[in-house]
Amino acid sequence: MAAKEQGKPLAPANSYHLRSDEEEVIVSSHTKLCQRKYVMCCGCVSALFLIIAVTAIVLGFTVFHVEGPRIKMNDVTIQQLEFANGALRLDTNVTLLADVSIKNPNVASFKYGNTTTRVYYNETEVGQGRTPAGVAKARRTMRMNVTVDIVPGEISAVPGFIKEVASGKLTVSTYTRIEGKVKILMVNKNVVVELNCKMTYNFASKEIEGEDCKRRVSL
Repeated sequence: MAAKEQGKPLAPANSYHLRSDEEEVIVSSHTKLCQRKYVMCCGCVSALFLIIAVTAIVLGFTVFHVEGPRIKMNDVTIQQLEFANGALRLDTNVTLLADVSIKNPNVASFKYGNTTTRVYYNETEVGQGRTPAGVAKARRTMRMNVTVDIVPGEISAVPGFIKEVASGKLTVSTYTRIEGKVKILMVNKNVVVELNCKMTYNFASKEIEGEDCKRRVSL
């Protein structure tokens, strides 16, 4: 009996699948869509960071920028400047009263410590006064009175004093120094304001003439 012919094994199926043109278009479109979303996401994040940076810079140079308070000498009065027999009385202290204003242009309060004001005649210190600590509110102007006691014996001993007083006028200089802090966003900024003034007091009118003040701010 003839041996039965063994059947030939079937050819193994291909392990890969060829993509059709339609599938290629779908895959390509999906890839491009993902890329477009990725680019848009990166663009949005970059734009957000840019907006935050620009906002921080603008606020830093405007709202949160610390400016030096503006100090101004509004008025000065000299009291108890009395003479006897052509000489300054030495038994009574001369008092200089100054009306000073402090304008705070910042968005935060300006807290300052004790303030010292000194009076000079011909570059010689003849008196000084102190003003207690205080607070200048944000974007407000506050006024304070400064009282300086001038020792008659010291000012009368300065060369040229008697001669100038005889002319009916007296030229003096004042120096005021204010140290404080401006606190913005938990950050303290030290501020020092100095005011130098030179003025001439007229005994007849009891008014100040030719006042010249210069302000200096250190941040």
